[in-house]
Amino acid sequence: MHVPDGFINAPVSAATGVLAAGAVAVSLRGARRELDERTAPLAGLVAAFIFAVQMLNFPVAAGTSGHLLGGALAAILVGPFTGVLCVSVVLLMQGILFADGGLTALGVNITDMALTTTVVSYAVFRLLVKVLPRRRRSVTLASFAAALVSVPAAAVTFTLIYAVGGTTDVSPGKVATAMIGVHVLIGIGEAAITGLTVSAVIAVRPDLVYGARDLQQRLKLRVNGTLVDAPAPEAARPAPATARTSRRRLWLGGLAASLVLAGFVSFYASSSPDGLEKVAHDQGIDQKARQHAAADSPLAGYGVKDVSDARLSGGLAGVIGVGATITAGSGVFWVVRRRRTRDVSPASTTPATENI
Repeated sequence: MHVPDGFINAPVSAATGVLAAGAVAVSLRGARRELDERTAPLAGLVAAFIFAVQMLNFPVAAGTSGHLLGGALAAILVGPFTGVLCVSVVLLMQGILFADGGLTALGVNITDMALTTTVVSYAVFRLLVKVLPRRRRSVTLASFAAALVSVPAAAVTFTLIYAVGGTTDVSPGKVATAMIGVHVLIGIGEAAITGLTVSAVIAVRPDLVYGARDLQQRLKLRVNGTLVDAPAPEAARPAPATARTSRRRLWLGGLAASLVLAGFVSFYASSSPDGLEKVAHDQGIDQKARQHAAADSPLAGYGVKDVSDARLSGGLAGVIGVGATITAGSGVFWVVRRRRTRDVSPASTTPATENI
């Protein structure tokens, strides 16, 4: 659903740029409350994983494909504010390095693919985990439903932006019908990927899934008629060395999966246009699309310039993209984490919890 240059006029593109910049600024502050020494490295990995999976277009209808947007996955794994930053980093890397998504449309894409999907999906997710039984399976089910809803929500957002600032005379009603219809189907794929990924992380380290933290039961003792936090039993506390090893294995496993997906599996992705490309062509809203400013870059089109073998070219581009995304994302989250460390009092303590 990457919007290219020329679909939206300059004033509306500038307005969405301001909105996107504000959302990123708010998210930088909010992420300071979500990230700690355990989850900050995971956030950079989530961004790289989203980049890798977005290369895997899957067929959804005759002549149409879809790909992961990633807002729901990021919000549930690392938190909604951090999720906005994860997807924004991915979009920035794609626009600058791979000429995917217009540079003047970066604000549109962040508003649509990062902000809308994250806010909508996390709202749906929080509602569902409150009404579903307090079990790990409920987190997976809520993740599936939240991701499913987030994709047509992004289609609605694009339609609204187009209705205000579209550069062609196509009726917004026609655009809405076409966009929502195909993106409901794409949402099924998004939901499956999100649900499976969240379920896999919960199975290994449920304490690292931001959306599952409320399912941890606080241990309480009644002292003089008042409930107070009880210290966690020593046996329930993982040894620091064991916890670090487990996190390292999860990080390395996620990185390896991202590299394999981007460097090898992406070669077998569907070559059909994605939902927005198909609708734009069929409805004629791409009449004033402009060539990307980075169209001549060495990695434009997810291939390495002057490498003739298509499999090797695409694989190298994918690996470079994963490396660039995890480096940029980890750098951002390291800075955010450092700001949090300075803001938190050394005397602060963490209440005891019992893992789900």
